[in-house]
Amino acid sequence: MGKDLVNAVFSSRDRVAFRRKLHRCLDVLGEMLDTSPFDCSAPMTGLEIEINLVDADAGPSMRNAEILANLGDPRFQPELGKFNLEFNVPPRLIEGDGLGDYERDILDGLRAAADCARKSESRLALIGMLPTLQPSHLVPANLSAGERFRALDSEIVAARGDEFRIDIEGFDRLRTSSDTIAPESACTSVQFHLQVPPADFARSWNASQAIAAVQVALGANSPYLYGNRLWAETRIAFFEQATDARPDEFKTQGVRPRVWFGERWIDSALDLYAENVRYFPPLLPELHDEDPAAALEAGDIPGLHELRLHNGTVYRWNRPVYDVSGGKPHLRVENRVLPSGPSVVDLLANAALYFGLVAELAAEESPIWDRLPFADAASNFQAGSKDGIAAVLRWPGRDEVPVVDLVLGELLEKAHAGLDRFGVDAAQRNRLLGVIEDRCRTGRNGATWQTAAVRAAEKRGLDRPAAIREMTQRYVELQRLNEPVHRWPTEP
Repeated sequence: MGKDLVNAVFSSRDRVAFRRKLHRCLDVLGEMLDTSPFDCSAPMTGLEIEINLVDADAGPSMRNAEILANLGDPRFQPELGKFNLEFNVPPRLIEGDGLGDYERDILDGLRAAADCARKSESRLALIGMLPTLQPSHLVPANLSAGERFRALDSEIVAARGDEFRIDIEGFDRLRTSSDTIAPESACTSVQFHLQVPPADFARSWNASQAIAAVQVALGANSPYLYGNRLWAETRIAFFEQATDARPDEFKTQGVRPRVWFGERWIDSALDLYAENVRYFPPLLPELHDEDPAAALEAGDIPGLHELRLHNGTVYRWNRPVYDVSGGKPHLRVENRVLPSGPSVVDLLANAALYFGLVAELAAEESPIWDRLPFADAASNFQAGSKDGIAAVLRWPGRDEVPVVDLVLGELLEKAHAGLDRFGVDAAQRNRLLGVIEDRCRTGRNGATWQTAAVRAAEKRGLDRPAAIREMTQRYVELQRLNEPVHRWPTEP
């Protein structure tokens, strides 16, 4: 969720000044993209993993502050809900054994966090939406401590001016409402970061958008909420609706939602930042002392603090990130499509597929976005979220094609080639993409495992709540083995 705020109370004068500063930051970024020496060294990658805390009965454990205090590891931070943590894995190159290094680092960090969680009668669960959650858990009292969380809730609720209404139809139908953004804490994800030179940003972002449907279909891991079986990746629809700050009148007028797939392919990172400034009013108008134009003129690297803060409150599924590291500015694509889990090896297999596909698709002379209408990419994303690994997508040259056939027949080869561009060791490349291949051949991912395990429990006579609780308990135990989910048994 980003850094905390100095204060959470803003005046109308703050908002006017912030808007002016946003436009100055945007102008400076445009100038920098033409003139400044961005970091264009070997492509760094990063991972952020959101985690649920569960109690002995597999329900949410509202003890993140206590666990973080005992852990004392700055890589772990609070997320929106008291039952959420975020693990910021240190960035690195993935050449050679970089992906294996990620896996070992993540497993070591999770073991340390799990040891601290046990002292607080809690366990860790990497899952898209904790299946045992109920509306009574997702209330303002269970928001994490911190001005940022309180301010976001206040600002989005005020902008909405009404209850947030949820209506998701899957195998079951969920209709509910809330007067807070606290339900957003049900959505836990993994984010992949890919640093790219400014000249390559548009190609990498467009490629990320084109494959978002494939990612979410193969990685779906959120089929249950409030006891209902909904979409394979219910997190997508729920997050879009639970944070929709638009009153109904604004929706009718075509105002864009803050959780947004987008509406067009781009030519520059500036296109996305300009859309953010043009379409979305500031939620957290906190001003920084820096004058970005003066800083640039003085030969310094501007932080563009207001632009970065505003960008963090527009929840694109693929988001641009401007940052400064080692005295140099850089750009990253932040890929926010996937749920957390199921296992760490599954997570790294998803990362290998993403990094490999983006690298290869971005380098093609005839890029996929020249042949795939953006509207098809957006509708594919909805199909992948709803139907998961059974999804059928529209794809150039294939008309409509099952996602598993598309991956096995075309995209896996491209992912292999893309990882070769990064210099990934062949053994790591084959191991992790082999998990994706086996997932496609078995038709088993986190969502299908969860639903199969619940069905099996119901056939043994358990009612839905008991079946979901049993499934979640088994999920947490199997996750610790770090075996890919397509190998997990569905029966105890």
